[in-house]
Amino acid sequence: MREIFTGLPWWVKWIAVPVIALVVFGGLITAVISWVVFLLFKLLIFVALVGGLIYIVRKFISNSSSKSDW
Repeated sequence: MREIFTGLPWWVKWIAVPVIALVVFGGLITAVISWVVFLLFKLLIFVALVGGLIYIVRKFISNSSSKSDW
């Protein structure tokens, strides 16, 4: 691979090849990035819902135990 790029100008290595790679694999890269963002968003929603559930249950348990002390 190194021999192929040896005689080429710098702009082919650093500009043309990455641009061609983005054009060819751009849809795949976009799909992977959007899937990762979607997964992180779902994970954030899951953590928020579980945290809210734990908060509500603890608040309910602490209120019910303090009422039984009366």
